[in-house]
Amino acid sequence: MVRLRVIDASDKRAIARLLASTRGDDPAFERRVRSIVDGVRTGGDRALARFAQRYDGLSGPLEVTAKEMRAAAARVEPAVRRAIAKAARHIALVAFRQIPKHFDFDVAPGVSVEQRVEPLGRVGCYVPGGRFPLPSSLLMTAVPARVAGVRDVVVVCPRPEPAVMAAALEAGVTRFFRAGGAHAVAALAYGTKTIPRVDKIVGPGNRYVAAAKAIVARHCAIDFYAGPTEIVIVAGAGQPAWIAADLVAQAEHDPDARAILITWSRLLADRVVKAVAQRSAGRTIVERSLAANGSVVVTRTANEAMALANRLAPEHLVVDREALVRRPLTAGAVFVGPYAAQAAGDYATGSNHVLPTSGAARFRGGLSAADFVRVMSVQRITRNGLAFLAPTILPLARAEGLEAHAESIEVRLK
Repeated sequence: MVRLRVIDASDKRAIARLLASTRGDDPAFERRVRSIVDGVRTGGDRALARFAQRYDGLSGPLEVTAKEMRAAAARVEPAVRRAIAKAARHIALVAFRQIPKHFDFDVAPGVSVEQRVEPLGRVGCYVPGGRFPLPSSLLMTAVPARVAGVRDVVVVCPRPEPAVMAAALEAGVTRFFRAGGAHAVAALAYGTKTIPRVDKIVGPGNRYVAAAKAIVARHCAIDFYAGPTEIVIVAGAGQPAWIAADLVAQAEHDPDARAILITWSRLLADRVVKAVAQRSAGRTIVERSLAANGSVVVTRTANEAMALANRLAPEHLVVDREALVRRPLTAGAVFVGPYAAQAAGDYATGSNHVLPTSGAARFRGGLSAADFVRVMSVQRITRNGLAFLAPTILPLARAEGLEAHAESIEVRLK
């Protein structure tokens, strides 16, 4: 039976360990991943097939046909198909509001700037296929891409289950391949004869996937580095069983998952520790995760608790009351109130569950439809407009020592 360790917020060493990045450098592992990426980049389909057979257990064709997807989807329980359709609708509703807006704006007489929003041409969505089938992850990546207007949505998944294929049909996926790991990421980034090269790769995955995305990022855009999943709950009161259920739910993802409660109530801390021990008993992955990465931090005040939560910049932040979010927040996604279970965001609220981890919420939010478009400015200037701008341009150009820049303006106004 796992008993969560309890940390006093005044223990600076323990807090420093808690704040330390979960992403450690492993040169040997990174070399191994790079060799796979380079193998696919230079060896194409032959190398891809070899890695897919070795790591994914692939025995049949690499591509899943539309006919196969329809046949697999037909075997999915009607209740699951209805849930997939409802989740897709909610994701689409939110995604539509996330697309940057087009505008035309007159900056000055004769000077206008247009913001033009164009969808990416082709994106690759990575869907994990390890311990659990994850149709929700397919929906969270493919649906916003479609809403944004992406023409070709390519999915890779090492061992796609029928529910994942049903989600692919619902999301309007263009092509689907049985491949995973670093070799699938490399194929999407560089293209092979079978798998087309994409403009951007999105979606969560294991450490091989995360490392491969970091390697190919020089040549193909990615959403962000995604490490082990994490949750931070900030609460001063509430049902200990509910809080424990959220911590255990996050821990069941992966032995490396992080589940942390921050509270200013020692009584609540003790009750949650007992409830977690009871709820996690006999669940091997949960017990390993909580033993390695689970903890309860006891602070003096609610403000101190929120300050620590912001320093952690967690993937998921759950708070027990509205008053706690009336301040600047640093998290991938925030859930407010006792009924705002984090698992609801994984499936049904419409907010995206592909979120930054390992402190990356300090500088970006979760995946959105905005990740699937290019925003560019279109500038129009008349002669009078250029004359109006010249007193601003010429001194700045010459202050920077760029005489030819200044001359390019003056030659037009002579």
